[in-house]
Amino acid sequence: MTEHPSPYTTTPKPVDVSRCTMNELVLPNDTNTFGNLMGGNLLRMMDVCGAIAAQRHAEQLCVTASVDNVDFQSPIYRGEVVVLEGQVNRAFRTSMEVEINVWAENPRARTRRVCNRAFFTFVAVDDSGRPIAVPPIAPATDDERARFDAAQRRRELRLVMAGRIPIRDATNLRALVLGAIATESPAPEAAQAPAGDASPAEAPAPAARAARRPKGKG
Repeated sequence: MTEHPSPYTTTPKPVDVSRCTMNELVLPNDTNTFGNLMGGNLLRMMDVCGAIAAQRHAEQLCVTASVDNVDFQSPIYRGEVVVLEGQVNRAFRTSMEVEINVWAENPRARTRRVCNRAFFTFVAVDDSGRPIAVPPIAPATDDERARFDAAQRRRELRLVMAGRIPIRDATNLRALVLGAIATESPAPEAAQAPAGDASPAEAPAPAARAARRPKGKG
């Protein structure tokens, strides 16, 4: 698809501009036979939250391009409040990585627990549905910069897995993997002489060996 210019590509935007927080009450129609929020309903909520975050950043219509692996860490029960927070971690040419975090809140018990996290990729499009350029992200805190850097590695992984780039071109991903291997690999041990053999520094000189040699009987 051809990329088209956008009037919003020159000035980087802070992460806060894109941040979206949603609260959804889990009703009986949202649950399965066990009284838990159905996974499909949760994914719909996450998709809506991510789309709002992407559109706030791009100031354009945005469509969902992909979703990374989603793990359901904890069930969400009927009567609980689903709290979703989405933000753009990094913007590329026409696409954006949006991180969605999900908590379940029990208003009566006054508790909140982590339930889910996923990374969505959205693409900005014009009125004809063609991809359009988006402004870059300007991370302002250490946490935002860490998420910004990690987003590049995840993007490279997606492209490698999709066969769109070779692994040799995924420079940030390769650096991370090689660094982890170097950290976990044990340091090479110094070569040791076999048991019973003296090292060159400890071996007696020839003259000393001759002096210690027992004299034969005459």
